Amino acid sequence: MSSLTLAPAQPAVAAGSAQYLSFMLGREMFAIGILAVREILEYLGVTPVPQMPPCISGVINLRGTAVPVLDLARRLEREPGAISKRTCIIVVEVDSAEGPFVIGILVDAVNAVLDIDAADIEAPPTFGAQVRAEMLQGIGKVQGRFVLLLNVQSVVSGSDLAALMSRGAGAQATAD
Repeated sequence: MSSLTLAPAQPAVAAGSAQYLSFMLGREMFAIGILAVREILEYLGVTPVPQMPPCISGVINLRGTAVPVLDLARRLEREPGAISKRTCIIVVEVDSAEGPFVIGILVDAVNAVLDIDAADIEAPPTFGAQVRAEMLQGIGKVQGRFVLLLNVQSVVSGSDLAALMSRGAGAQATAD
């Protein structure tokens, strides 16, 4: 599996700029904080796991560890895009009650790392956005375009979602 490992970024000063990994989901651009990103993988398929919610595509083998893969389009209640040569899995690490949790996020294409100044980030809207407000960290303005900044912790840590993923990944790991 081809991958791009990202070097840890320097923490951004709250009043300065922060780095975000931008990616596409359909025709919309999203981004997540670079500090949560461990690596980016070429999509080579996933192993389905029975009895998972529809937003969990399955698991991948990441250096001997079963890592669940979240289909971000389904998690955001959108129609999933077709798999293409640009489809990627962004591997992120988030905190959970049991400690750090690693999960892959399936996206249509990865764009670039963006430096977004704090002054160019607006609070998430309370209505009108196509993504629930609790899943947004804010809306960034980059070169005249809006970028939806996802709160990766909220996207991947719904209590029922996290419980199902850990149970599914554990069952898959013992089956191998």
